[in-house]
Amino acid sequence: MQQPSSETKRRKAKEMDIEAEEDRCHSCFKSWVIQQELDLQELLQALSQHSNEEDKLRMVVDKSIQHFQKYNEKRTMLAKHDAPSFFSPSWCTSFENSFLWIAGCRPSLSIRLLYALCGSELQAQLGEFLEGIRRGNLAELSARQLSLVNDLHCKTIREEDKLSSKMASLQEEIADQPLALMAVESNRVGDNSERVDRVIDGHALALAAILEDADKLRLVTLKELTNILTPLQAVDLLVATRKLHLSIHEWGKKRESRERHRRTISSSAD
Repeated sequence: MQQPSSETKRRKAKEMDIEAEEDRCHSCFKSWVIQQELDLQELLQALSQHSNEEDKLRMVVDKSIQHFQKYNEKRTMLAKHDAPSFFSPSWCTSFENSFLWIAGCRPSLSIRLLYALCGSELQAQLGEFLEGIRRGNLAELSARQLSLVNDLHCKTIREEDKLSSKMASLQEEIADQPLALMAVESNRVGDNSERVDRVIDGHALALAAILEDADKLRLVTLKELTNILTPLQAVDLLVATRKLHLSIHEWGKKRESRERHRRTISSSAD
């Protein structure tokens, strides 16, 4: 019986390493979903029980952001070994993946969400507002706060554009040397070699660096935004962001479940 070549063994070992990394990445994401659910409950509890206690509200906000920072740090470590998995993660639904910008949400999304909440809450409380009743929530952003949020929004979009440009350049490099030439000159389509692996690994490390920069921007933007807001407003915003992320995750799962069910029925009918 012919023994597998050293190249075949090397390729097999690399595939096993990639699978192990994907499992770790998936586990990291599952832990983050659970943490978001716990944070949401704590934020809601703070709103209902400590709405007039700024110190407690700020503590809950800082705690939630610290959890986000730890998640980013874990992603950074994992991405050094398998960055491409984060850009189209198998552990997320296709619905979730359709919203991804550099392996996550756009940093400016939280600002857009703030604007939407501000308008929605103001409309809902317009009668009270006209009567002079104040709740201190996002409907009552001051002119100074709105100015600071606008400045942050403009700055964040500029930084997003820089990262988008880096990402575009990295994607376009696939048509340049050496990958393009190696593909054209190979005897068989998809022929692998240590040289190909080195180039692809270099591409993956470049992706990891962009992902780290994008995660830093997401974190910095959220920190600066919550610092502009009062503690009560910051809790209000974090509740909305957690609900949005978790809802998109659940909607995606339900959508895929319905699609699997539809295909099963269709196959049975055939």
